[in-house]
Amino acid sequence: MSAALSALIAELPDGTVVTDPDILASYRQDRARDPDAGTPLAVVRPRRTEEVQTVLRWANAHRVPVVPRGAGTGLSGGASALDGGIVLSTEKMRDITVDPVTRTAVVQPGLLNAEVKQAAAEHGLWYPPDPSSFEICSIGGNIATNAGGLCCVKYGVTTDYVMGLQVVLADGTAVRLGGPRIKDVAGLPLTKLFVGSEGTLGVVTEVTLRLLPPQHQASTVVATFASVEAAAESVLAITARIRPSMLEFMDAVAINAVEDKLRMGLDRSAAAMMVAASDDRGPAGAEDAEFMAQVFTEHGATEVFSTADPDEGEAFVAARRFAIPAVEAKGALLLEDVGVPLPALADLVGGVARLADHHELTISVIAHAGDGNTHPLIVYDPADAAMAERAAQAFGEIMELAIDLGGTITGEHGVGRLKRPWLADQIGPEAMELHRRIKDALDPNGILNPGAGF
Repeated sequence: MSAALSALIAELPDGTVVTDPDILASYRQDRARDPDAGTPLAVVRPRRTEEVQTVLRWANAHRVPVVPRGAGTGLSGGASALDGGIVLSTEKMRDITVDPVTRTAVVQPGLLNAEVKQAAAEHGLWYPPDPSSFEICSIGGNIATNAGGLCCVKYGVTTDYVMGLQVVLADGTAVRLGGPRIKDVAGLPLTKLFVGSEGTLGVVTEVTLRLLPPQHQASTVVATFASVEAAAESVLAITARIRPSMLEFMDAVAINAVEDKLRMGLDRSAAAMMVAASDDRGPAGAEDAEFMAQVFTEHGATEVFSTADPDEGEAFVAARRFAIPAVEAKGALLLEDVGVPLPALADLVGGVARLADHHELTISVIAHAGDGNTHPLIVYDPADAAMAERAAQAFGEIMELAIDLGGTITGEHGVGRLKRPWLADQIGPEAMELHRRIKDALDPNGILNPGAGF
């Protein structure tokens, strides 16, 4: 393999292939910190599609597994390295071109979500998908997991903005799919097949993104509740009538963790906090905000605060975005990403609380409540073997609870390696077999991210 790797190094520009052990160690895990991550043979950091083709031709010929990696912010172990494999990092693929006429951007996968937003804003346009990690996560990773975010209740998720892709398949073939066309139903919808496929079917080297006119200034409503169930039930009353631009949930653990860090005067006694917004133009936005405030009050909110001031509103949005790192300051996390139909949201939140009590664990729940996507955060001490075992048990039981409620084991983080054991329970044996057929057709030697997803 040493001689074979030398041949790959010779085919690529100087510095593209890295074998320094210290650098390899830094690419072993993504943010999920998978304890079973291996040590790669090399890290390859291409800049062009042709270089990715060279890597995959070599890997396919030598049956070497390839783990595609973006910014390493994934939360399901989808970019965990494999022993003796290649980590193919797209971090140096950073070109972008914005076309304000067609309202599109052609982007390489290494650009951060925030950088795409900034480039669009320079042309008076907006890229809506906004994971809480938007400042540090890459577009390639967003595509791999079909990432969502705080605005997804109204504006949808990554796939809703992907118009075209260039993808390199396992054998090194580069394929262009879709393009900057508003309507296009020629052939099978293969673009959608690759979005959310977690690097198991191909490596995305270029993406054409749909952009929107700038978002209107939002009216923000913040409410605190003495009951998490009451807060969850208010979501149904709101979404039955309007589609807010944001409808977010934080439980008591998250509220207090954020307050510990930001000191912004959040109510530490509250069981739950909702952060809602409407960005409809003119009087409609104010009317929606008034309606949401009324709903929160009718559902027993202990305090309701409304503002049309963008700085005040953004402060509460920033608090919600900061929830995961704030809770993480309390201990190591097992991060969940389970979703349910909206009528089952209160049952899911209540069920997680019961599991926390049963396993004697702290489990914080934050949520994109408007679409039923929750993020239970299990706090534990990895050095405490008994606690780590209880945390792992709770991790699986939360996914089983979501499935029992008609939900999903992942709404936007991907299956990765950490959730793989529960995928078949959700989608069933027939769909699992269909997954395997597609995988075998596109990657017959199984080199692309083996062990991730399915």
